Amino acid sequence: MRIMSEHSTAKPDTGRETAVSLDEVAVRFRTRKRDVTALREVSLDVPMGEFVAIVGPSGCGKSTMLKLVAGLLKPSTGDVRLRGDTVRGPRHDIGYVFQRAALLEWRSARKNILLQAEMRKMPSDQARKRTAELIEMTGLKGFEDALPHELSGGMQQRVALCRALLHKPPVLLMDEPFGALDALTREQLNVEMNRIWRETGTTVLLVTHSIAEAAYLANRVVVMTDRPGSIAEIIDVDMPAERDYAATMARPEFARVTGRVRGLLGAGGAAD
Repeated sequence: MRIMSEHSTAKPDTGRETAVSLDEVAVRFRTRKRDVTALREVSLDVPMGEFVAIVGPSGCGKSTMLKLVAGLLKPSTGDVRLRGDTVRGPRHDIGYVFQRAALLEWRSARKNILLQAEMRKMPSDQARKRTAELIEMTGLKGFEDALPHELSGGMQQRVALCRALLHKPPVLLMDEPFGALDALTREQLNVEMNRIWRETGTTVLLVTHSIAEAAYLANRVVVMTDRPGSIAEIIDVDMPAERDYAATMARPEFARVTGRVRGLLGAGGAAD
């Protein structure tokens, strides 16, 4: 397990193009009573194809980091780049999955996925072929014509994931996508997410409160401080990309990573 300190901004030595770069980023805003600094001097480079998990206390700016990458929020200072281009406004080439699936209740699973194609004016044949591939990949086969209320929470999140991946985004942002699911379904989707990431090669930034989820899924775990949020440490997860769930939980590397994160967060037994 390799650990980078709070002040280390070196890029991972992968030889790959940088997908996401945050350089000395700060976010400040004013409330009625006071000025608030949400993020302070955050620097992070994510190579193409890497899976990075972001953990930290509530309110430390984890979701703010995703909004910066998506162009939904502008930094007060610093620079945010996506594949070398400065992010100056909303980016339509990324994928975004939220805690709630946000499906249209009157549209079937397939048509909810195809909503992405309609908004992007993708060619119909291309969109339907890609949708069929994603339905097969995510285990939705047989449920493509079901309405959202006929699907479990896990199935709904699979639909949301398909929708986010439809246009083959180079970067997928995931903001607590499995947080509302029961433990068993969450584990199943963790396993599926690992497989999908390996099959698609998409760069993923995942915000999660689950330490185990972060260590299981990620190549690196970014641990944030309390507000104003900054990077306390970046922890390399030295495990194979393909990860059997039970076997991974039993690996010494997994115990070291989760133990280090818990130590940094003072989590004790409070987080899974």
